[in-house]
Formats: sequence, C-alpha cells, structure tokens
Amino acid sequence: MRNYSIEILSFGYEDLFTAKKFYERQTMNLGKYFMSSLLTDIESLTFFAGIHKKQYGFYRMLAKRFPYAIYYDIEDSRVLVYAVLDLRANPLHHVKQLNNRI
Repeated sequence: MRNYSIEILSFGYEDLFTAKKFYERQTMNLGKYFMSSLLTDIESLTFFAGIHKKQYGFYRMLAKRFPYAIYYDIEDSRVLVYAVLDLRANPLHHVKQLNNRI
C-alpha cells in the first residue's frame, strides 16, 4: 500500500470555503462541521487514492456526510485536489468547472 501526500489546489480551497460559508448561513457551526468532515474525507486519500472511478478526467470520491464530490488526480506520490463540488448542481456545471482547472 502506498502513502500519498495531499495538496489541495487553490480552486479546491475556494470550493471548500464557499461551501463552508453556505452551511454556516444555514445553522451555526454547520460550516465548521462541513469543513472538518470534508478535510477528513480528503485526508483519507493518503491511503485510498486511485481506487475511485474517473469522471470528467479526474478521480471522483464522494464525501461521506455531505452531498459533495472531491475531484483529484495523482502525480507521482502526490494527490492533487482540483475541486470540491456540490452534487446538487447541474452536472454540466462540474464539467465547466473542471475544464477551467486543467
């Protein structure tokens, strides 16, 4: 089994913080819980990177507690997180967002 290092690219961070703000507006501390949950999911990629199906040219891992997809790729021994996108959005939005991040 291979251990990977994780790098969340700037677009990925923007996605996370935008979603955190959204959830924080819904209920106090829900944004904090969202961020903690998603970062835990992303951290699991140190062990599980590459087992997920590819979609739109990236590996796609579904978050465990929120309706979000984590799009990543593997480069040498690094996992590069390109996007963290809401699954409730139109799938064409995902295609557009990911095409802009290549």
